[in-house]
This record gives sequence, C-alpha cells and structure tokens, in this order.
Amino acid sequence: MALTTLDPRTALVAIDLQNGIVGMPTQPHAASDVVARTARLADAFRSRGLPVVLVRVSFAPDWADAVPGRTERQARGLAFPEGWDVLVDELSGHGGDIRVTKHNWSAFHGTDLDVQLRRRGVTQIVLTGIATSIGVESTARDAYAHGYHVTLATDAMADSDPAAHTGSVARIFPRLGESGTTEEVLELLARTRP
Repeated sequence: MALTTLDPRTALVAIDLQNGIVGMPTQPHAASDVVARTARLADAFRSRGLPVVLVRVSFAPDWADAVPGRTERQARGLAFPEGWDVLVDELSGHGGDIRVTKHNWSAFHGTDLDVQLRRRGVTQIVLTGIATSIGVESTARDAYAHGYHVTLATDAMADSDPAAHTGSVARIFPRLGESGTTEEVLELLARTRP
C-alpha cells in the first residue's frame, strides 16, 4: 500500500539507534544506511518544527528494571560494554528532540512517550529503527492501540533476522498503518501544511 498522507502534527520516532545496536549486523539494510536515512528524516522534521523522538533501550547494571518474564532466549544478565546505550552521533546534539529511555520492547510501555506526543498535539508517527520485528513492531502496535496514525519507513529499519524483518513488513505493518520509503515520506512531508 502506498503512503496517502501525513497529518500536520506528525512526529518522527526513531527506535534504538544507539551504539550497541547499530554495531550489530542487520538485514536487509545495513545499520549505517538505517541511521543515514533516519538522520535525513530527522533533519526534515526539525526544519518544519515537527517533533523528533529518539528512543533508546537501557538497563540498570543489576537488570532490576528489565522485564522479569521467563523466555527461551533470555537477554537478562548480559554484560554490555560502556556506552552501548548512547544514541549515535548522527542523531545527537539537537536540544529540541524528545528523548525516551525504555526498558521494554515498546517505546510506549513504561515511558512518558504518549504524554509527550499528546502534549504536542501529535496524531501520527513515522517509525524507523532497529530491530524491525522487536522494538519497531512493538512500538507500532502500541501506537496503533493508542489511536495514532502509523507510518513505517521500511528502508529506514532493519533486523538481525531477515525473515523477521520481512514478516513484520509484509504481514504485521499493513494491519497497523501505511508503509513506504524514506523518499516517499520526505515527499509527503514537503506537501504537508504545518
């Protein structure tokens, strides 16, 4: 499905573009390409006075703030290198950006993201980030459930598992919103009245 429109109060929400995540191999797009495309979108949103939300995932050293449930693939207890949760330089340094730290897959659960967006009159979000099937998809699901229009810039996201990326893009995202490329989002943004 092609992108149809962007609301006048649309926010860009970039998921987990931080040192420890962009350093991992990703498919079908290199993490460096995801970061570059997200940076282009962020510059365009900022130039129009629209919100840019930079989301990172982080945990206390003792993992006390991590999700406690049992899973077959547990990340709990891993040791992360210093600075793994620092946002990449390409997106940092803009004081007006909203910063959200999450301890779950979704940027909405347990954070003030919804309050931050509603206070700014945001009705739609454009999502980018890594990993497509985890943080991006979880945030898209919650955004949809919170009543936001959801747009997914699928060439500005990637996953460690190409099949998981494809599954999200082909099966889940069409039920949550509209998907398109970075260029399509930029074209719509240029035609959107503030």
